[in-house]
Amino acid sequence: MNLVIPMAGMGKRLRPHTLTVPKPLIPIAGKPIVQRLVEDIAEVTSEKIEEIGFVIGDFGEEVVKSLHEIAESVGAKARIFFQEEALGTAHAVHCAREVLKGKVTVAFSDTLFKADFKLNTSDDGIIWVKKVENPSAYGVVNLDDRGIITEFVEKPQTPVSDLAIIGIYYFKEGEKLKTQLDHIIDNNIMASGEYQLTTALENLKQEGVKFTAGTVNEWLDCGNKNVTVESNSRYLGFIGENLIHESAQIENSTIIPPVFIGQGVIVKESVIGPHVSLGKGCEVQDSRIKDSLIQNDTKLKGVNLTNSMIGNHVKMEANPMDVSLGDYSEWKK
Repeated sequence: MNLVIPMAGMGKRLRPHTLTVPKPLIPIAGKPIVQRLVEDIAEVTSEKIEEIGFVIGDFGEEVVKSLHEIAESVGAKARIFFQEEALGTAHAVHCAREVLKGKVTVAFSDTLFKADFKLNTSDDGIIWVKKVENPSAYGVVNLDDRGIITEFVEKPQTPVSDLAIIGIYYFKEGEKLKTQLDHIIDNNIMASGEYQLTTALENLKQEGVKFTAGTVNEWLDCGNKNVTVESNSRYLGFIGENLIHESAQIENSTIIPPVFIGQGVIVKESVIGPHVSLGKGCEVQDSRIKDSLIQNDTKLKGVNLTNSMIGNHVKMEANPMDVSLGDYSEWKK
């Protein structure tokens, strides 16, 4: 099976954290979002992932190297494709058309999930959904009594379904998807000014492809600071135990699980947790931190943080309660 992960977006809603780090490489419970996504998909499929097509922007050589390492961690080969202009979901997947062959899963990189099923690769296609309270903010599907998708509705203003499409799709024949995407791009078929993947899905359905709905237990968003911090907390909850690197130094401090504490972290005279991630090289002193995501090489002293997201190389001495600081910021008394 091949995997396509569109991840070229600018991550504007997560600024300033995405000014120096692409959103898919923001860490959740100690691993980049995109790595968590790849590992979770590998866990729910019995098929070996052969190739992973990462669709990126101009993210630099370090990001490309990281993506190759992520693919190798699940025994796959990375293929890097570039999307120079954001022209919609169909266009993003089309950028990776070279890997749309055989069994294919498409997963957009700002989606994390938890599921207790195995992917049935004998189905024509599967669209993963989750019940939501406000379906008007999402694309949704309608099902018949056999669980076959009968309709795709984009952001319905009147209630037609509460099953939201979460951004993960399976196709038994990737070539059919490629043909539809070629048709959409070649004929400049747009909706709301963009090439939409739902157009290809509707065309495939009209051609007889039967899409079933795969329901996930948890759907985690990483679109902005608050939901990213919440997703970090929930993911740590899934793990359910402390992940503390052996090189971490913890002195006269209380650690309340679950937490992630990375390589070379120093914690002194502090209370950490629950639901805290401390990236490698962080130093924390005289502080109380809970429900927060702290990235790498950041120094915190005398702070009290809740629902906070701190970037890389931050130096902070203060007493805020709810903050969002980007890379190389400084906050002192």
